[in-house]
Formats: sequence, structure tokens, C-alpha cells
Amino acid sequence: MKKNLILAISITSTFGAFSQSLDYNDLGILFSKDDNYGTARFEAMSGAFGALGGDISSSGINPAGSAVAIVSSASATLSNRNTDYSAFYYGNTSGSQNDYFNLSQAGGILIFDTNDTDWNKFALSFNYRIKSDYNSFYSVQGNSGYLFNTEHFNDPRTPKNQFDGSVEQKFSVEKLGSSSVFNIGFSSVHQNKLFLGGALNFHNIDFNRIAVLKEVNDDANGNILTANNLIDSYIQGNGFSFSLGFIYKLNQNVRLGLAYETPTWYTEIVEDYKNELTLSDVPALNIAGDTDIIREGYLYRFRSNSRITASGAYIFGKQGLISFDYTYKDYPNMKYRENNTTFISANQNFASQYRSTHTFNLGTEWRFDRMSIRGGYHYEKNPNLLSALGGNTNKDNVRGFSAGLGYNFGNIKIDLSYRKTENQEFETLYNLGDINLNNSTSRISGTVTISL
Repeated sequence: MKKNLILAISITSTFGAFSQSLDYNDLGILFSKDDNYGTARFEAMSGAFGALGGDISSSGINPAGSAVAIVSSASATLSNRNTDYSAFYYGNTSGSQNDYFNLSQAGGILIFDTNDTDWNKFALSFNYRIKSDYNSFYSVQGNSGYLFNTEHFNDPRTPKNQFDGSVEQKFSVEKLGSSSVFNIGFSSVHQNKLFLGGALNFHNIDFNRIAVLKEVNDDANGNILTANNLIDSYIQGNGFSFSLGFIYKLNQNVRLGLAYETPTWYTEIVEDYKNELTLSDVPALNIAGDTDIIREGYLYRFRSNSRITASGAYIFGKQGLISFDYTYKDYPNMKYRENNTTFISANQNFASQYRSTHTFNLGTEWRFDRMSIRGGYHYEKNPNLLSALGGNTNKDNVRGFSAGLGYNFGNIKIDLSYRKTENQEFETLYNLGDINLNNSTSRISGTVTISL
């Protein structure tokens, strides 16, 4: 039986203190995030494969692409991601570096020839990939002049002693986990011109966020109150979507593609929440330190955005190619499927404070005998209209480039890629966007593909 919803916003208010956590609009964007993980060839060309096909990762953009492959194959990819954060907080700057290694992709394409003269080939594809790697850490320190903890809950006085002078804050956020998708696709080709395909996509979210605030405050007599507040949120959920697409060869050089992926329906998202507040001793006032802990669990449903991808590619014979993808995502139509005031408010915010976004991916590949050289560019608009201190700036959009090499040994191909992206993020502690994060991420991937 479904649990009754007791929302974090009402729980944290019982502390009258720190309640900094991702709100349900932030979580909605998190559930929808996709960092374009795939094979090293796919990543080296910035994922611009909607009209190309042939690569197992192309089925995640356009499921018609699997039938473009000539032979059956299997591939696996290992990736190493490095992220540098520069955090700015009320005049102070701090830096942190995050380095993570994982299996980011594994899958294959099975090609079957038929006796039909028109539909002479069909393909089955299956692929696992990471959508977004959440692992990260940053910390800031300084004095904002603001504070949450002005009283000690063990103070017997009426009224309680006021620690209303801000001395210092230390704040850190650690994120763990990832989101991933496993898709199963079917595609076929008509007269070697029209490629049609569809796929079932099974999504998974595993996310843990630990935020810690240390606040040092004093009263009019110089007595110090130290408050350590930890908020630990763990979220796990599974969802489903399906996608349809086609690729059409105008001639030997020009290909066009169009694909649609439905919203992802998360039928059950489970959230475990802990808010732990520890207040120090205040010896001069005979106040003993203590810890209060609140634990709660929540269960809710969510529908993410859909996306449409239009693609084009120009093939220069066997020498090389240029490809382009444009993707439209309708973030304002994201919705929590719960009849609760908090979720109704979040849905209204999606409609009024978020916009549909445009993503551009450009890729190229040039072949020299068995060697291939690749490159690409990626740009994605931030969906949050209020992301940058009440406005928005081009700095909070994700933009980056990619490059890579490949070598064909015959039945085995080895590919390497390098991807670099940058953007600016804003998080709120005391005031809107008072933590400014410059995010620089590089990713190195290696793929082995075996022809079957």
C-alpha cells in the first residue's frame, strides 16, 4: 500500500534552522539529466549520430540507427571523469577536484538478413549506458552575515538566549550515485533507403546527497554556539519510456533523421530523508549540547520531459563525414503525479519558471586507411529561467568540445575519446544563488568493439 506523503519542507521547518536541500523542481531536472555517455566514437563526435546510425550508442538517439550497421557487433566502454569546482561564497573562493572511473556502456547489435527484396535486413539492439554520473564534492567557507540557529533547544530560559551574531559558516555538499538506462530496440531498412526503428527504454536512478552546514554564532556577551546540521537524502527510482525514429538516405551522400522519445514515467520514486542537528555546549550559560534527528520516507511519481531530435549528415564517400543533431526538450511539461500542495506548487514552477531547451551536437570523422580522427561540439541551454540570481546568463549553459581516435584491426576496433565541458551553477544557502560554482569537466573514454 502506498505510504502517506509527509513532505520534507514541513519536516525541516520543525528545526527552525538549516533546511538546505534540493527542492522538487531541482530533483525533476536531476531525473531528466543526460550527459551523453556512449561508445568512445559516439562521445568523440559529441553524440551527433541521429542521422548516421551504425554505432550501438546511436540507438539511444534514434532507434532506427541499428539497422545501418553492416555486421553484428558487441562493445563495452570504460570512462574516467574528472571535474574541477571553483566555488565562490561571499568573497571567498575554494576549489575541489573529483575523479571517477566506471563502466559507462555495454551492448550489442544483432543483424539478420531476410529473403524479402524490399525489407532485406532487420536488427535487434540492446544497450546499457550511464545517463548521468552524480558523484561530486565541493565545500565553501566564509561569513555571509546571515544565520539559521539563533537559539539552543536545551536553553531553559524564557525567552531563550539569542545567538544572533554570525561568526562563520562552513558548508559542503557530496553527491553519490548515477542514473542509467537500458534499451532494447528493433529496426529495419526498406530498399536500403528508409530505416525505421523503435526501442523500449528502462531507466534507473540511484542518488545520494549529503549536505553539511557548520554555523558558528555568538551572542551580545561573546558566548559561542556551534551548530552542525546534516541533511542526508537518498533517492531510488525506476522509469520507462519508448522511442521511435527514422533515417532516410536522400542519396549516397545525404542522410536525414528524426526521432521522438516519450516522457519517462517514474511510477515509484522512494526517498529516505534524515535531518540531524547538533548544538554545542555553552558552558557560560550552563547549556548542555545535544542532537536532534528526524528521519522520514516519501513515495511519489514523476513524469519527465519528452524530446524530439532532428538530424542531418553528409557522407564524403569513404573519406569522412559531418553530422548534426538538434534536440528539443519540453521541460515545462514535467509533472509530479501527486495531488499534494507541495507537488502542485512544483508543477506550477515547471510551467512558469522553466523553458523548453535546445541542444546542438556537431560531429565529424575522417578516415585514413584503418585510422579514424574525430571531433565534435556540444551546446545545451539551461532550462531554469531563474538559475542565475533572478535572471539567466549564457555561462550557466553547458558547452564543450570533443575529440578522438579509432583504429580498425578487422574484427576488433579500438576507440578513444576526450570530452571537455564547462558551465556555471548556482546553489542557494541563505539567499538565492549565493553559492556560485564554476564547473569544468573532462572525460576520457575507451571502447572495444568486436564484430560477431
